[in-house]
Amino acid sequence: MILYNVTVNIDATLEQDWLRWMKAEHIPAVMATGLPVSSKVLRLLTELDNGGVTYTVQYFFNTLEDYEIYQNDFSQAHQRQHHDRYRDRYVSFRTLLEDA
Repeated sequence: MILYNVTVNIDATLEQDWLRWMKAEHIPAVMATGLPVSSKVLRLLTELDNGGVTYTVQYFFNTLEDYEIYQNDFSQAHQRQHHDRYRDRYVSFRTLLEDA
């Protein structure tokens, strides 16, 4: 199992808008590609003193090949939509993990 983890720190004033948009539009669009088999959204309980709220959005893929297809064919458009909507109001980083 491959875990594609996207950690996002969103401006606290946009938290509810961001969370609604992620659950109603962004995550369903990623899942509609048919490549991830499941997803989760988790909120970081250990808050940082930076005016934002941190979430991790996790997408699970059966194979590394499925993840690579997603990256090559879909991820750029999905990331652009997020960036355009929340420009200068978030920071993010991505990690790729594998079951040991």
